[in-house]
Amino acid sequence: MKNPENKIKSLKELKKIIENFKKEGKKIVLCHGVFDLFHPGHLLYFEAAKKEGDILIVSLTADQFVNKGINRPVFSHFIRAKVLATLEIVDYVIIDFHKTAVELVKETKPDIYFKGQEGEKELNDKESNLFKEAQAVSSVGGEIKFSYTPTYSSTELLVNYFNLYPKKTKEFLENFKKKYSFEKIWTFIERVKKLKILIIGESIIDDYCYCQTMNKVSKANIVGTKYLKKEIFAGGVLASANHLANFCERVDLITVLGEKRSFEDFIKNKLKPNIHYKFFYEKNGQTIIKRRFFDPAFMDELFEIYYLDDRNLSLKTKEKILNHLEKKIKNYDLVIVKDYGHGFFDEELIRFLEKKAKFLALMVQTNFANYGFNLVTKYKRADFVCLDHDEARLAVHLNDKDIKEVGKKLLEEIKVENLIITLGHNGSLAFESKKKIYSCPVFSNKVIDRLGAGDAFVSVTAPLVSLKTPLEIVNFIGNVAGAIKVTIVGNKESVSKEKLYSFLKTILK
Repeated sequence: MKNPENKIKSLKELKKIIENFKKEGKKIVLCHGVFDLFHPGHLLYFEAAKKEGDILIVSLTADQFVNKGINRPVFSHFIRAKVLATLEIVDYVIIDFHKTAVELVKETKPDIYFKGQEGEKELNDKESNLFKEAQAVSSVGGEIKFSYTPTYSSTELLVNYFNLYPKKTKEFLENFKKKYSFEKIWTFIERVKKLKILIIGESIIDDYCYCQTMNKVSKANIVGTKYLKKEIFAGGVLASANHLANFCERVDLITVLGEKRSFEDFIKNKLKPNIHYKFFYEKNGQTIIKRRFFDPAFMDELFEIYYLDDRNLSLKTKEKILNHLEKKIKNYDLVIVKDYGHGFFDEELIRFLEKKAKFLALMVQTNFANYGFNLVTKYKRADFVCLDHDEARLAVHLNDKDIKEVGKKLLEEIKVENLIITLGHNGSLAFESKKKIYSCPVFSNKVIDRLGAGDAFVSVTAPLVSLKTPLEIVNFIGNVAGAIKVTIVGNKESVSKEKLYSFLKTILK
């Protein structure tokens, strides 16, 4: 028997093979998927596909582009490719290193693009990958066809029989799916598109320095580290604006940069094109830099250095911001405040926002530079507040009480209708004023980097709350956004609509 691994080809090799087969008049059939757990449904699907042509090529999504939720894929793309290559019915296998099969279709030009019957209803969904892939198939003169063989779901098999989800998460999803379908949830997300949103707060440059730990010497109580490389990301309110821009047609951004080291060109280059920014400048200030040092093996953070002025804005800068807001704030359906506690929001600006914003959403952060001082209770009114459990406890001075009691006390301290407290690996609690509390578990225990998970949570949920989306649904979507974000290093990427769509569709099957 020939070595099955010889069937696994690079794109360059495969294009040449296809070209030769087409010269012989052979019809090429392409099947694309994740194929994380091979099951009888896949075999029946491949048999049906082979009947449509002469040569069956199976492409599979590379690990980094699999948006199937918690701990997926279970098997690496190398293992999945080897499994498929052992099947006699499969002629060639390729690992596709793209988010969708669009580029692969354009390069390989299959005669038939073959999909399972569950994908047929996606053809009219412009947000789906299949819609884009079908357009690519048409552009190369191919035809899309569907299998009507019995179907099975790798996700359902993994969830039900391989303990992919903790018991608590499985029970939550079973109950949640009885109340809300994917289609219903997605209609709420689609409504966000037309909102007029202003996001305001501090810009932060996240400087990631990767170091290798060496040794401690007897002469000193320090550990030596070897510098490897660095990456720089647009963080703070900039990262939040980028998350929002994936879901809205337009996002307006107000922030302050320092004239000494503004990073203006870098920031403009990192912002998505539908973000309309208004920069104000502090003459004697600098744009905040937070330099973090990591051991890249497990993304263990070693220490941090902050470069910031850490003082209130000058009177001149603040007056410019207030004058600008006075003219513009009435135009926005929603104002999102990202208060990182580095001097942007003083009492005058806070009172103005509380009074003038049609809908005010707050994220007020506690960090190394302001621990115990930048509390959400400096705001007296908001329509939506989202913060983590430590920040909530600090705000109401309740360290030893149940987190539900902390939330109730916070609702008394601030006039707010909707409150969500994130609980790290325990998910989150959503408080609908004093009426009801909704609990949601976490959807990922694959954590690469926690930085910015709260930013992603707020950016996705605040617009939904402003549209009066049921808070139980908002809480659920926020946890999904957070699960996506913790798999991304720093703010290298934002939580895209496409990723959210795929994740939601998978776990709500």
